[in-house]
Amino acid sequence: MVGIQQLKLVQFRNYVQTNFEFTDRIVGIVGSNGTGKTNLLDALYYLSFTKSYFNRPDAQNVHHAYEGLRIEGTYSINKQTTSITCIIRETLKKEFYFDEEMYTKLSQHIGKIPCVMIAPDDVQIITGSSEERRKLMDSLLCQIYPDYLKFLIQYNKVLLQRNSLLKNAAETGVIDPVLVDTLNGQLIENGMPIYTYRKKLMAELLPDIIKLYNHLAQKNDQINIQYQSKLEEDSFENLLHQSFTKDKAIQRTSVGIHKDDLIITIQGQSFKQEASQGQRKSLLFALRFAEWGCIKKSKGFSPILLMDDIFEKLDEQRMIQLLDWVSHSTDGQVFITDTHKERVAELLGKYLSSYQLIEL
Repeated sequence: MVGIQQLKLVQFRNYVQTNFEFTDRIVGIVGSNGTGKTNLLDALYYLSFTKSYFNRPDAQNVHHAYEGLRIEGTYSINKQTTSITCIIRETLKKEFYFDEEMYTKLSQHIGKIPCVMIAPDDVQIITGSSEERRKLMDSLLCQIYPDYLKFLIQYNKVLLQRNSLLKNAAETGVIDPVLVDTLNGQLIENGMPIYTYRKKLMAELLPDIIKLYNHLAQKNDQINIQYQSKLEEDSFENLLHQSFTKDKAIQRTSVGIHKDDLIITIQGQSFKQEASQGQRKSLLFALRFAEWGCIKKSKGFSPILLMDDIFEKLDEQRMIQLLDWVSHSTDGQVFITDTHKERVAELLGKYLSSYQLIEL
């Protein structure tokens, strides 16, 4: 069992120096826009992933007019009290500590405090580019399999090197075939395990996503999600060989796991184009809840669930099903933010026997 008991923020976003105590499993955080609700959740996310959920550079998370920041959480991990601290120095050097012992690599921390976040902009997973859907898979797999993150880091590093080589070749008219073969080999070496993990994940996750969607929507909309990769069609080696002429022309690598996607349909049509706003929200929650369940199954305990502004533009039926799932299907810590104190108090009070309400 993992849970955070106390959070200390120094010069993080809109907080100069603030402490929070968390006393219940379910925590509602209410306040007007701009009071720091999302920033509080992002601080919790930081302590799980060593970075902001919103892909902000560390410098942008420092309170304006100040230099450096500190985020410190006191956690209960298997009934043992543990401190996790993130420090951004004035030089913007980042330090991360687990029980006051500093990591030599930030990647060593990923998965120790598993966490799933749901934010309004997450609808981009459904409506945005394929990169958003790869991030969904990568975020989940990195928390479950430490070697997945190593493969991903190395793959992206080699990909940059190969793209740089192709760009340089276009400028000079010369390319080293031995170096191309070496980089191809490294792409294959790191890309194939990533492909295998992703394919296995989606095969396991799909039934859970559909089940959760039907529960939240209270009907079967015939949703289907298919993992799409060129590696399904041919070997990675052949694909790189066949695309080499094209790659030289466009000066970048056009095949590989960095092009994978999830194809989502509703009744056989493109979900992105056909789905209503309510259907999109139901699918988003289903994706995130399935991610939560997958991590719990793998780790043997529940990840922390962060739900930012989830009630906005959500009809009453979906609200009810959402809270029904939170109250009956989760047993870990859940943080829910909203702008309406009365709405949160009424909804949580109706479905939960105990909860904490923090007003900002």
